[in-house]
Amino acid sequence: MREVPHAQFEHGISRAVAPTIDPVASATSRNSVFSHGSQLGWRFLVLVEIANFALLRRHLGRLRADTLIVDVAARIGIALPDARVMIAGREVTEIAFESDARLALDVAVAALEVAFERPFDIDGESHVVHVRLGAAAAGDHRDDVHLIEEAERALVESRTERVAVARDVSGDTAVIDQIELARDLTLAIEREELFLQYQPKVHLRRQQITSVEALVRWNHPTRGLVLPNDFIPLAEESRDIVALTLWTIRRSIQDQKTLADKGHDLRIFINIAGVLLADKRFVRRACALVESSGARLGFEITETSVIRDPEGAIANLKVFADIGIVIAIDDYGAGLSSLAYLKQLPARELKIDKLFVTQLTSSNRDPLIVRSTIDLAHALEMEVVAEGVETQAAMALLSVMGCDMIQGFLISRPINLDALIHFLEDGKYQAMAADIRAPFNRLATVWKRG
Repeated sequence: MREVPHAQFEHGISRAVAPTIDPVASATSRNSVFSHGSQLGWRFLVLVEIANFALLRRHLGRLRADTLIVDVAARIGIALPDARVMIAGREVTEIAFESDARLALDVAVAALEVAFERPFDIDGESHVVHVRLGAAAAGDHRDDVHLIEEAERALVESRTERVAVARDVSGDTAVIDQIELARDLTLAIEREELFLQYQPKVHLRRQQITSVEALVRWNHPTRGLVLPNDFIPLAEESRDIVALTLWTIRRSIQDQKTLADKGHDLRIFINIAGVLLADKRFVRRACALVESSGARLGFEITETSVIRDPEGAIANLKVFADIGIVIAIDDYGAGLSSLAYLKQLPARELKIDKLFVTQLTSSNRDPLIVRSTIDLAHALEMEVVAEGVETQAAMALLSVMGCDMIQGFLISRPINLDALIHFLEDGKYQAMAADIRAPFNRLATVWKRG
């Protein structure tokens, strides 16, 4: 992408920006993004931070990287043309807007996530800019400083959770809002307000979809779509995570039967929270559901979930594995990877975190990390899944490296059951997998030579 002159910003983007930017904007300049005269009921502030700024700076150089935020702001302006956008630092952009509906924030966050899925063309090279999103919403007349503070807290949470975080600061306190949301979640499980979407995984050698990952969504009757990061932590704290996960297992079993009736024999993988791995009652109930149904399921766990209680977690994972549930290690490499735990786990799959996959064809180090991880997993008799595959070039290189499966927007974003059935019957992904090496033959040759 060519550099956008600082005097030519549109879509409400602040004009007073210099190439060298103070990382911390003053309170006065920050407050300027708000519209105090608005008669709409809700005010929103979204902080957008470049998550892989350090990596991009090493590749692009300091001077070009320092102006990357201009490109980011321009894309935000296109995605949200009615919002006011202000650059607040080398890595941070602020977005402010109003609406008469709280749902407008969820829609805006979703629009931003979609906007940054597309790579940037920077000086003739394709680069994916990963962003973190921290947002705050206020439905009353609280001062702007309070809204900013809540958005900053949300951004901090986003760095830890690695998903968008939105905080509602209306009412007496944000804590009250969280309590209400937690209470609503208990009812949501009973009222079937939850639903599942599925993201396929393609086996590269077989050139077919062999499994899918189930992802829980919540359609709140008044809030609209509630982001997973807003209700999964609440579920863990309130112990609703047990009921939520058992609901997910039951619905997955039901959907798997529907798929089988249509001629699609797929294993369904379900994310299991770390707090459940030491819960013997949950383990018994989950095993009973799987054994009585004969379902082909997989459980995805993170490395950190095992570290909490290694002895209990490993013992219960072996119980799951003994009844045919495939254990997959999720987000490998994103946390504190420990070979001591890895070799003890009864895991048959290892998922490489998308942090390493998205920069696979534009980084010198990431291919080495990915290749060594694939070799390690194969040595431990595990298949490897690469998450976050977005380009055919990345898919081709992963195939050359010996990666077994891929998952990402190149194949499909998460979709509902009906759309999944149509996707499987359409079969277009097979043509893509069949031509996997064509765009990358030259690089493949170089890689094999070492």
